[in-house]
Amino acid sequence: MDLLWEPGSHKYNVSSFIGELDEILFGAAFSDFTDEMLDRLIGALRKRGNSNATINRKLAALSKLLRKAHKMGDIRGLPEFQRLKEKAGRIRFLEPDEETRLFAAIFEKSEIYGRFCIFLIDTGARLGEGIGLHWQDIQGDRVPFWLTKNGRSRSVPLTERAALALQASDRTRRGPFTSIVQAKFRAAWNEAKQEVGLGAEPDVVPHILRHTCASRLVQGGIDIRRVQTWLGHQTLQMTMRYAHLASGDLDICVPILERAARTETK
Repeated sequence: MDLLWEPGSHKYNVSSFIGELDEILFGAAFSDFTDEMLDRLIGALRKRGNSNATINRKLAALSKLLRKAHKMGDIRGLPEFQRLKEKAGRIRFLEPDEETRLFAAIFEKSEIYGRFCIFLIDTGARLGEGIGLHWQDIQGDRVPFWLTKNGRSRSVPLTERAALALQASDRTRRGPFTSIVQAKFRAAWNEAKQEVGLGAEPDVVPHILRHTCASRLVQGGIDIRRVQTWLGHQTLQMTMRYAHLASGDLDICVPILERAARTETK
């Protein structure tokens, strides 16, 4: 684990994934990882209610681990890992009134949790990136994220309220949000969303703050390539999930078609 994954929340998730897969296989020893074992894993994960997207993430971690084991000579054979087809479902993001109500409820529980939410929604940072931010890394009105999911660092400018959210933090700690424990933050989030009437929505999780940041950039006319850079997506395909929100860009096409139609009728 220490060799293949950098410290951070992603490594924690991967460890959990691998542990679950080991449990499904009953901790069995093997010298070849067969197609039958892979099929058994996929079937078991589906029975547990995992979507194809979730299964893909778990198998990606397993594939990386097994490739390393194969390279080291610990196992002989590997199956072909084929990515399962994922549904391009609707991406949920917070409307302004939902943000106001939810953040107010979170601020009542913890002032630092409330400021953390403001920081995340205005930077698009993942939870682990925000918690891992150190004071020494902050460069004036910009923040760098070093411990990212894909291992690529990036730097984004701060909005006024995001800068204020940082400035109000305790300078005696390593970073503005390093005191936050993810499990406790998520518990407070879930309580707050119940209180404001969003408890029945499974997509209203802390990661929705990143989706909301991306959607606001696209709806505001920022091109997809810049949004990709802002979010730190490894591929443009990941950012294209938000492209449909920029439908206003298509309005400029109408005059061209109407002009062509008028020319045709003359």
